[in-house]
Amino acid sequence: MSDVFPKWTNRLPALLLVGFLLTATLVVAGVWYYFTPKYTRVGYQPIQPVAFSHSIHVDQIGLDCRYCHNGVEKSWYSNIPASSLCMNCHNQILKDDPRLALVRESALSGKPIPWVQVHKLPDYVRFNHAVHINRGISCVHCHGRVDQMDEVRHAQPLSMSFCLECHRQPETKIRPLDKVTDLAWQAPDQTAQMALGRRLVEEWNVQKMEDCSTCHR
Repeated sequence: MSDVFPKWTNRLPALLLVGFLLTATLVVAGVWYYFTPKYTRVGYQPIQPVAFSHSIHVDQIGLDCRYCHNGVEKSWYSNIPASSLCMNCHNQILKDDPRLALVRESALSGKPIPWVQVHKLPDYVRFNHAVHINRGISCVHCHGRVDQMDEVRHAQPLSMSFCLECHRQPETKIRPLDKVTDLAWQAPDQTAQMALGRRLVEEWNVQKMEDCSTCHR
């Protein structure tokens, strides 16, 4: 029999076992890392270092999203506001409230508040906020009714199929630019939305981009 099979075949079972164990480890690690609530995300609602309520600031006080996230119309990402911006109001309002101690400390020291990121796409996905905001795609479609949230939660799956649904039919979501940050705004009905959407898609030359390189570069 030693003349039929080469000697290296004696190591074949061990090689197969090692290969199986490595593959299984990688699969388990991938599932453990990417298929936890932190990455599948819907419903993810971490406790933040400062109890900032979007409901109070947006729904009750009436702040526009762009007052705090002031780079969203110009940048691929939506910036987190500096503590100094918060102090524009809070150096007068609740200026000694202990709940804002970390904000005051951050504004004085320049050390950023360690906010916990809620919305996160995989590294291989490129999403440009400015492109969407400047073409009438509202924050609400991806982030939900943040204006009604105390602690921000992950409201939408942000999966490839979720994105493609809008890319294939942008007329179903697109709205006037002055309504982009009005999260409560809706067209009167679906017929009105489609008529408005088709007109804006044509006026702004919005392309139904579905090729891979649109998001993966």
